[in-house]
Amino acid sequence: MPIVEDLAAVPITGADLSAEDVVRVARCGAPVAVAEAALDAVAASRAVIDALARDAVPHYGVSTGFGALASTSIPPEKRRALQASLIRSHAAGAGPEVEAEVVRATQLLRLRTLATGRTGVRPEVVGLYAAMLNAGITPVVHENGSLGCSGDLAPLAHIALAATGEGDVTVDGHRMPAAAALAAAGLAPVELVEKEGLALINGTDGMLGMLCLAIHDLRVLLDAADAAAAMSVEALLGTDRVFAADLQALRPHPGQRRSAAAIRAMLAGSPIVASHAGPDDIRVQDAYSLRCAPQVHGAARDTVDHAERVAAIELGAAIDNPVVTPDGRVESNGNFHGAPVGYVLDFLAIAAADVASMSERRTDRMLDPARSHGLPPFLAEDPGVDSGLMIAQYTAASIVSDLKRLAVPASVDSIPTSAMQEDHVSMGWSAARKLRRSVDGLRQVVAIELLTAARALDHRAPLPSSTPITRLRELLREATPGAGPDRFLAPEIAAVTALLAEERHLPIVGSVIEEDA
Repeated sequence: MPIVEDLAAVPITGADLSAEDVVRVARCGAPVAVAEAALDAVAASRAVIDALARDAVPHYGVSTGFGALASTSIPPEKRRALQASLIRSHAAGAGPEVEAEVVRATQLLRLRTLATGRTGVRPEVVGLYAAMLNAGITPVVHENGSLGCSGDLAPLAHIALAATGEGDVTVDGHRMPAAAALAAAGLAPVELVEKEGLALINGTDGMLGMLCLAIHDLRVLLDAADAAAAMSVEALLGTDRVFAADLQALRPHPGQRRSAAAIRAMLAGSPIVASHAGPDDIRVQDAYSLRCAPQVHGAARDTVDHAERVAAIELGAAIDNPVVTPDGRVESNGNFHGAPVGYVLDFLAIAAADVASMSERRTDRMLDPARSHGLPPFLAEDPGVDSGLMIAQYTAASIVSDLKRLAVPASVDSIPTSAMQEDHVSMGWSAARKLRRSVDGLRQVVAIELLTAARALDHRAPLPSSTPITRLRELLREATPGAGPDRFLAPEIAAVTALLAEERHLPIVGSVIEEDA
């Protein structure tokens, strides 16, 4: 990933980062800058480890083996070889390469923990991790290998391996040996000493990085889902009365109130809604997929808020084992267990599946002449000759079916490892990997609803939409033409999906929410 030098550097102080800091570095290419005070703290904790390394009494992680071999004492002359062996043996991932933004998030979060001064590494290790990020050197990490306990061991080991000049990396999308990439950037590989191997791999940074990215993406997509729901209400001649603020206040969940406000603002002043309001409208209630959109979208928003609170705690944590305490003790602990992160990753996958399920139901309703209140079958130009958006709904349905399977929790599983020493694991990495697929699927389903609603509203002409929905329809028309004879649909679905990924809808949706507030 190219580094964007004109973006402000994210300071690495050893204190908290925000989820948006992670997005800026991982996805946007912002550089990092390690504070001098953090390097001083790192040097102080390293002095503690150096003293223990000279002690005749064995100390776990300093002068012993690891895991099930923790009781094996290692003589001083073999300890550097021990660190190298640890990293090489743990860099045992398999399967497809993980996305560059996930690896960069993982690099950043391990760097932040190292900078707390609680891990016992030397300042030069911290400096190299920062320099690799700033040089755009992204280690190759594989899909499979982490059980989310003792941290994301295999993914973090692949990153550490690159720092030692072994393994492969990518630079600007080109794969090359780590040694060559370091040399090209003017960086020297590090030779690890006592404790450093463990410190580089004993953390939940991979799953936490993916959680931060998902939190950002889900907030963006929930704004899109609210906008899509408003467009569908217009297209289906629904009512906006159910979104009234006083009705939402009767059940005052924060997310529900925000989603209702967004839908209400998108529909404000809609001539289409006004056209069927009043005593001549014989319908008593809209379908749940319209009427209950704030309740479902809002519950998803509240779930994201909960996940962000968990992420905020993790983003200020110092996870390692053993850890150097502020008073100079070196203690074994269980803070590397990924359960807190794994649970919310699974929770978010449930929310994503449900929001997508409701979106697909609105899409289907607009295509069914028995329920669409005057729209042509499948929004076809010439029904019978043209199929319209029939198969676009099939695509949404197939994705929703996948999302329901992805909503099955990974964190309820556990497979013992390391000769039963690690007899309970979190599977948090697996929860994070499937959540990324869930987020991608939700984006596609909402894109199909937007595509469908925009075409349905074409058929409501000459009645115009509300001003915000008109602006959103104009944005969509930059990516896809309006109604007409059948044409190749896959590129249009991809174009609207890309529009959402690029967050181009946010200025429209965000501005109307601010006006409503």
